[in-house]
Amino acid sequence: MARNDFQGSLDLLVLKTLSQTGKLHGYGIVLHIQRASDELLRVEEGSLYPALHRMEQSKWISSEWALTETNRKAKYYKLTAAGRKQLQEAEASFEQLVKGIRAIMQFA
Repeated sequence: MARNDFQGSLDLLVLKTLSQTGKLHGYGIVLHIQRASDELLRVEEGSLYPALHRMEQSKWISSEWALTETNRKAKYYKLTAAGRKQLQEAEASFEQLVKGIRAIMQFA
């Protein structure tokens, strides 16, 4: 398993969000994760933007400037082909992590 730390989890959440929504600005990503998790997961913008920058450098996402629904300029992010591949790998890795945790929880 490559990474199972919070950074890897944040990558998975962002990539999955963008695969489900098409393209979103940063605050939209934060809101989607919050709502989709029934308010159980909260992503701080201070963690999100460095992750978005890193994922953009890795070519997993691309971005473009556009106007929001409230007429403000914002950077919108969308998944790339490389990002879809990374998402598949991250989902597989996450499933292995969950499987391992379940095994330990059932053992106890």
